Amino acid sequence: MDAAAQDKILGYFIEEAKEHLETIEKGILELSTVVNDSERINELFRAAHSLKGGAAMLNISSIQKTSHRLEDAFKILRDEEATVDQKLEELFWDAYDVLQDLIERLQSALGLQEDEAEAIVKEADPTFVELQHYLEQQKGTGKKEAKPTPSSLEAEVEAEDDHYQDIIEQLREMLKIFKEQPTPDNRHQLQEICTDLGIVAPEVQGWQNLLTVSAKAIANPQHSYQLLAPVVIKELKQAADYLELGEKEQISPTPALERLANTSTPQILITVEPQAAAQVLLQVFNQAQVSQLVNLLQK
Repeated sequence: MDAAAQDKILGYFIEEAKEHLETIEKGILELSTVVNDSERINELFRAAHSLKGGAAMLNISSIQKTSHRLEDAFKILRDEEATVDQKLEELFWDAYDVLQDLIERLQSALGLQEDEAEAIVKEADPTFVELQHYLEQQKGTGKKEAKPTPSSLEAEVEAEDDHYQDIIEQLREMLKIFKEQPTPDNRHQLQEICTDLGIVAPEVQGWQNLLTVSAKAIANPQHSYQLLAPVVIKELKQAADYLELGEKEQISPTPALERLANTSTPQILITVEPQAAAQVLLQVFNQAQVSQLVNLLQK
């Protein structure tokens, strides 16, 4: 897997992270109302939880740790009666700013440097300690009453957490293998990971189908890891989130992955940005093929 494929996976994480940041931002803006809405609190908890998982998969420890600490704070709001005042809102904003800063640096031209990330996390530690301490002070005397509804996912989030972490660890291992040069042996290792992941949710047909199609695409020696990695990792991570949320019916392989599994001819993955797409095409096509392609595009 080359740098372009790694950048594509990172780009997917950043895109997802920005969506989760937006969810968290809206939640904090309306915290005094949200705290009494179990569905909205679950959304905040899940956003932080998914961010933590994605960062763990990519080994971005600063974002993983920061998301985890926000997740812990939202868990208290989810499970306990707590009073929201101006100070609590300000502490949540301070915590949010840390996470936003890390993600903005990650998507900058220079990227998130490890030394600066460690410094940001260290500097933010008193903020999270104070947030946790203040939340403990604001807690009421008892837990919130359970109000199960068809859309409530609290039980699923609790029950599936260990499975989710197992999936993230397996995806991290997949990423390591995708960075190697393709061989029959490491293709087989990737297929074995798909088999192992099937144990997580054997009763979910969509999950099993996705893993079968992924393994079939990986087995095709015509497909490079540069092509496979962004598609397979993205789809499995997204499916893991659906499992975590209890939205199992959403899981299915995309047409792009289906094509990779069922075609016998080599495929390439190109971006919609014209200059980058042209560079990819020039790498894989000879001059005669490029001329033929230009003629077809001009028709």
